[in-house]
Amino acid sequence: MSQSNARYRFLMIHAFSLSDEARHHLRPQHGSKETVLMNHAELAPLLSDVDWDLHPGARATHGDWPVERQEEFAMVGTNRLPIVKEACESGRYNAIVLLGGGDPGFFAAREIGRRYGIPVTTCAHAQMHLAGMLGHKFSIVDISEVHNMQMYHLVRQYGFTDRCASIRNIDYPLPRPPYTHPHTLHGEHAKAERGETSGMLEAAVEEAVAAIEEDGAEVIILGCSGAFWLQRPLQERLVAMGWEVPVFEGYRCAIAMAKSMVDLGVNYSGLMVPSDPPPRSRRRKIF
Repeated sequence: MSQSNARYRFLMIHAFSLSDEARHHLRPQHGSKETVLMNHAELAPLLSDVDWDLHPGARATHGDWPVERQEEFAMVGTNRLPIVKEACESGRYNAIVLLGGGDPGFFAAREIGRRYGIPVTTCAHAQMHLAGMLGHKFSIVDISEVHNMQMYHLVRQYGFTDRCASIRNIDYPLPRPPYTHPHTLHGEHAKAERGETSGMLEAAVEEAVAAIEEDGAEVIILGCSGAFWLQRPLQERLVAMGWEVPVFEGYRCAIAMAKSMVDLGVNYSGLMVPSDPPPRSRRRKIF
């Protein structure tokens, strides 16, 4: 991106990148930014007035596969902090959008961004806040037992334990070692696009309906970026069944939140994310 006078100048950063030799990729590794950005067709209307760049993410150091474990989230989160800092120092952007379910590195990236006056947004954080506006309770439809726990921890960290009705597991994990699971999410999007039955979509519909009928959810959010393609067909299926329930995915929510923060000219509170050193200090923090 050259220097631009556009109202929105965003850098979007993938959580990590894999080698060309990796056994499974969730997105294309090469090509235009539109090609490499998952679900670009769904995002294009929201990006139509944005000058945006896309960073592929730091090369994964946890292994050559997608992330699900806590250890892996911690590693990829740390790896993308230098990218955030370099982007903030460049002066080219007025917001940073961290892509990927599980929000790796968000708290530290938010702190970096605030030092430079640049808001940083991310997927689960944005989804939960928007869901909290549109319903009393939300449920997370997520991909696997292991990934569920990352979302569980985020619900607690973000302060939504009283607003999250449940985390519903569809059991379509990411393709990763030891590769013994009978099915993964790999190829499920392509099946749905071809008009074939996708077991992943059917499981998402089943669990979303159960979250509504049994758990009291009034909004559905999707936990993993590899499942974000479910938003449109899941929304359509629920509406066809008579459930007027919003379904959110993370990329659009994070982009929309970044736009709102730029429009309002706001960043995170200096009491939640203190300057270093802070101009004033509190004697006590209470809960």
